[in-house]
Amino acid sequence: MSRKPYKRSKKGAGRFVQLHEWVQATEAWATLKPGPRALYIELKRRYNGANNGQILLSYRDAARLLSVHRNTVGGWFDELEARGFIHAKRGHCLGPSGIGETSHWALDEEATMDGKPARKAFASWTPEQKPRTGNRTPRQGKQDGGDRKSGHNAGPVLKIVT
Repeated sequence: MSRKPYKRSKKGAGRFVQLHEWVQATEAWATLKPGPRALYIELKRRYNGANNGQILLSYRDAARLLSVHRNTVGGWFDELEARGFIHAKRGHCLGPSGIGETSHWALDEEATMDGKPARKAFASWTPEQKPRTGNRTPRQGKQDGGDRKSGHNAGPVLKIVT
């Protein structure tokens, strides 16, 4: 039986970015702000299934694509690295001909080109608990021993005798 004529012209749905459900279910993804999420999607757009570890995206290109300033994007790259979603295989540098070379990024959810398995460090990421410090200055109302709501005062702070 021959193929139907209307199927010959169909080539597929085109390119798309796949975000796995198990990645989105992690705490690292759930607490990620929208800016770093958008940057991660832009990095994932450049992944073609065989180039993990050589994904090229400079700060300026990312800033242009996301419509933000290039200084803003730097913190987003750092946050994605700190949470374990990406890592730099090769850092940015000034090349031998004097032309700058951008970083080569790798997605941690996929195996890299050199055969190393996926790191998946984001799966074990937990938010840092900031320690509470006891060296804060007390509030203004409590400093004199007074209570602002009731209007009472525990007594004079300084008594002047003449």
